[in-house]
Amino acid sequence: MNVVTKNVALPDGRIITLETGKLAKQADGAVMLRLGNTMLLATVCAAKDAVPGTDFMPLQVEYKEKYAAFGRFPGGFTKREGKASDYEILTCRLVDRALRPLFPDNYHAEVYVNIILFSADGVDMPDALAGLAASAALAVSDIPFGGPISEVRVARINGEFVVNPTFAQLDEADMDIMVAATYDNIMMVEGEMKEVSENDLLQAMKVAHEAIKVHCKAQMELMEEVGSTVKREYCHEENDEELRAQVHEACYAKAYEVAASGNCDKHGRAAAFEAIREEFKAQFTEEELEEKAALIDRYYHDVEKEAMRRCILDEGKRLDGRKTTEIRPIWCEVGYLPGPHGSAVFTRGETQSLTSVTLGTKRDEKIIDDVMNQGTDRFLLHYNFPPFSTGEARAQRGVGRREIGHGNLACRALKNMVPADYPYCVRVVSDILESNGSSSMATVCAGTLALMDAGVKINKPVSGIAMGLIKNAGEEKYAVLSDILGDEDHLGDMDFKVTGTVDGITATQMDIKVDGLSYEILEKALNQAREGRMHILGKITECIAEPRAELKPHAPRIETIRIPKEFIGAVIGPGGKIIQGIQEETGATVSIEEVEGEGIVEISATNGNAINEALAKIKAIVAIPEAGEVYEGVVRSVMPYGAFVEFMAGKDGLLHISEIDWKRFETMEETGIKEGDKVTVKLLEIDPKTGKFKLSRRALIEKPEGYEERERRPRREPRDRKPRNNE
Repeated sequence: MNVVTKNVALPDGRIITLETGKLAKQADGAVMLRLGNTMLLATVCAAKDAVPGTDFMPLQVEYKEKYAAFGRFPGGFTKREGKASDYEILTCRLVDRALRPLFPDNYHAEVYVNIILFSADGVDMPDALAGLAASAALAVSDIPFGGPISEVRVARINGEFVVNPTFAQLDEADMDIMVAATYDNIMMVEGEMKEVSENDLLQAMKVAHEAIKVHCKAQMELMEEVGSTVKREYCHEENDEELRAQVHEACYAKAYEVAASGNCDKHGRAAAFEAIREEFKAQFTEEELEEKAALIDRYYHDVEKEAMRRCILDEGKRLDGRKTTEIRPIWCEVGYLPGPHGSAVFTRGETQSLTSVTLGTKRDEKIIDDVMNQGTDRFLLHYNFPPFSTGEARAQRGVGRREIGHGNLACRALKNMVPADYPYCVRVVSDILESNGSSSMATVCAGTLALMDAGVKINKPVSGIAMGLIKNAGEEKYAVLSDILGDEDHLGDMDFKVTGTVDGITATQMDIKVDGLSYEILEKALNQAREGRMHILGKITECIAEPRAELKPHAPRIETIRIPKEFIGAVIGPGGKIIQGIQEETGATVSIEEVEGEGIVEISATNGNAINEALAKIKAIVAIPEAGEVYEGVVRSVMPYGAFVEFMAGKDGLLHISEIDWKRFETMEETGIKEGDKVTVKLLEIDPKTGKFKLSRRALIEKPEGYEERERRPRREPRDRKPRNNE
């Protein structure tokens, strides 16, 4: 294959270049994408045949960023890339969800898509380019695929929509969504917003789709140039049309009856459907079933799907008997767990989340060390989905991609409701105890309740809902479903999750499995979702109307003060001696960092007295001595000519022998002053040249009657002692 390139223009004039035929030529398809100095290589390989017995699409998408791409060394001891970061996994999911629905239903060969970031300049965001690169690699291959597609990020900055903004531009945005689409249809949406309207979200999706059409057109032209418009032949399914007809005739009416029964129990309904299938299988011998069982299962699944969909479209009856706009019964409770700093149970139908909140200090922040993103995160949300939540008898083996994706959606929904200057690090953990649809939205609701129970001063409560769609090809009739069940997600055409406050949307995630979805349907789904969110918000505020006024007794207390930059070193001390001493003496935890030319000191403890003591010590260090003020000091050393007194933290002054009393002393032994004594002194003056402090105790003692000032011996400069800090 010769080297072929194709340029794609972004709305602002930046050029994306797609190049194929130079690199990775043994892959079925390979494309190097370049925007500025950001370069992504996407490759795709597919097996020639399907693994026997496979009846699904075995697609695996991997996204990897090389540290060398940004001129960095990986962290850790091995100094090489390791397991995928959360960011890389989330990028994989964005690409996977856009590609997966577009492979033929009967194509079951293993397909591996690999996208690697090889160069980056820190300006353009590579995750928004990964979907285009992957689709282009499929486009130049002979793998059957219903694309091309592309993905773009749309941000709203100062009221204007920007396609594929830079890192710097995104910092100013109040909307950040990723949209994937074919030339004709939107396939996937995900993003976060700062309480925007439904209409604003629709407008952003339209802007994204117009940009994607340009990308798709360029890929079609690339396919023509490389000659990849003809795809490979395949035969991954053997069908028995006579058996298909038998299954439909024998089972459809019975399955429709179960679908229309309104059975609210998930497992009872599943058992009823299962009984129909087993009854049909009973007519065959064991030998016949060895050959036909897999086909019967597949055909019966299609019967179940058709029965559920026709029941909704023809009669408006859902599997559990609800109307299309009806929300399942909700109950919730706060403060259920005594150990965490906040907790809540949120149950909607057969979906339940038990969520906890833990408050921490700066030391508890998550350290982020991705290739393109380094920093810390003070709001964490972790989502766990154990097998028992769906009644499965299997072991739990760590956190999967689905859990990371669902947790990220809930995190985006809630994080902007925590004030930017909130001093605590916050960790929210949602454990799903039951699941039958929309457990990520249950996490959002339970998270809101738990945050308010913990006394976190969130701006507004947030609720979430998952919307579904039933629409048969070629039919005008459709149904938008509120608060979908797991089966309605699996057998339906859309999973549209929306979260928000009373004033607007905070996050969304949408996956579409049907062609020809109009903006009219999307608008209806968004408006119906808003009605559902308002209903759920009402249930949340009935349980707890606003954040608790006080933290739980065992939660840490945090005080934050700002100090001048020049005092940061004084608070830390040589080798951290001062700050460590404050922590040891008070029992409080103290951290300090420089932010925008100031020192931000954070003091935390479960004991209020410990915070006050530490605060007093720090204020003493950063206080500026003033001539004429009286201080309580400690004698640090005694010399023949006087004593050096630490009258403020880290600041010593000379109390000359002549300033100890009105009485004349010949030696310091006569004064009775020794190291460690506490003395009250007055700061007489600060030498403008040396910054040394002159102290007096005599100035605080009443002058004796008849006292006559005697001639005093001249002041001797201290030569036998090395001056301390500010002398």
